[in-house]
Amino acid sequence: MSESLIYTIIILSTIGIAAAIILYLIARKFYVYEDPRIGQVEEALPAANCGGCGYAGCRAFAEAIVKDNSLADKFCPVGGNEVMDKIATIMGLTAEKKAPRTAVVRCNGTCEHRPKTHNYEGVKTCAVAAMNYSGETDCQYGCLGFGDCCVVCDFDAIHMNPETGLPEVNDEKCVACGACVEACPKNLIELRKVMPKYRKVYVACRNMDKGGPARKACTVACIGCGKCEQECKFDAITISNNLAFIDSDKCKLCRKCAPVCPTNAIIEENFPPPKNKETEEKLKTTAEA
Repeated sequence: MSESLIYTIIILSTIGIAAAIILYLIARKFYVYEDPRIGQVEEALPAANCGGCGYAGCRAFAEAIVKDNSLADKFCPVGGNEVMDKIATIMGLTAEKKAPRTAVVRCNGTCEHRPKTHNYEGVKTCAVAAMNYSGETDCQYGCLGFGDCCVVCDFDAIHMNPETGLPEVNDEKCVACGACVEACPKNLIELRKVMPKYRKVYVACRNMDKGGPARKACTVACIGCGKCEQECKFDAITISNNLAFIDSDKCKLCRKCAPVCPTNAIIEENFPPPKNKETEEKLKTTAEA
């Protein structure tokens, strides 16, 4: 082996060793310690990255929990109480139990109840349509029907009904991530407490016009008459801006409000048919009125 080759090998080896030492020192100097609990919390999460927790993905949620060392105002809607209990164990904290939620579309303005008065020929998205006009009907508060809520759902839990022109939620698939709530420019979708057998009683209307104009735009619009509020014994119903609202956290599903609604704006879902003939006739008469 020639002397020049030996020198070359020695020089290259020296440079390599020097570079390794420099890189090591730089790595030590700029090393950022990461709490191992971040990885443990992230692993316990469902990896849905839906943003329903209010953070940009499961990783960001895990980092926030470890950084704050608190579960206050933090909840994973996809994993629910089971996942939050696992995280609480990792963190040595206590997780607050929360009732599961599901999305509800507060509009019953079907083609039958809310006929079209003109056609929209712009971009077929609710977001764009809402910026340009009030809708294809005389109700400026109703569903625009272009399905933005369906597009943003990562869980296949909401679809447009071609017959009614309205979105429908599959309660068994809905994880209450809130993506559809954010996507609706008309604020028609809300997250409500899940009741036994997915039973619901809610006002399917967001029209804040007075009775006459509201009823003219949609035959099943809430007119803010207050009859449901007077009937409720649990203070679950309030009237504001000519519109009734039923608080799912207070509602006892007694169903006494629906029969007194003169416009059938209150929807009852997933209940068995009434056994009492008198009650059945009353509900039938109210529905036909």
